[in-house]
Amino acid sequence: MEADRLLIRVASGDQRAFEELYALVSAPVFGLVTRVVRDPAQSEEVAQEVLLELWRSAARFDPARGSALAWIFTLAHRRAVDRVRSARAAGERERREALRAGTPAFDQVAEEVEAGLERERVRRCLDRLTALQRESVTLAYYDGYTYREVAERLSLPLGTVKTRMRDGLTRLRECLGGVA
Repeated sequence: MEADRLLIRVASGDQRAFEELYALVSAPVFGLVTRVVRDPAQSEEVAQEVLLELWRSAARFDPARGSALAWIFTLAHRRAVDRVRSARAAGERERREALRAGTPAFDQVAEEVEAGLERERVRRCLDRLTALQRESVTLAYYDGYTYREVAERLSLPLGTVKTRMRDGLTRLRECLGGVA
């Protein structure tokens, strides 16, 4: 595969190969990150971090363990999830500090209502998935398992889990109006 060949060349410091790899994967990486992070500016930052990480850590890629694209998208997904968790943690710290200071956050009630409505909307969309899709998506996105770990946990082939995930995420995106 093209990405595999390029990533191996990038590992040896080939700048031209990195330019080609960047052109090949930058848009899909940004798309994946945007679906997780949702904020366009944050998504751009995370995507750039992922692409920089590719340059720095290309030597860690092991073609025996999977394709370059799978490795790259795993890096992107993990980095995006880390950003979302970090943002959530920062928000929680700010709320706790505001409560400690005796001044509740300005729009704390509005934020809680909005978060509750969003959770309910996602819950309704998850209910529209098949039980098999819902189980795979829940394990990966709510419990934090990798696709490989989901496959092991469910005693299924990795390809089956990937198909369920793709189909489930497509249905979620449609249900959420292209937001997911």
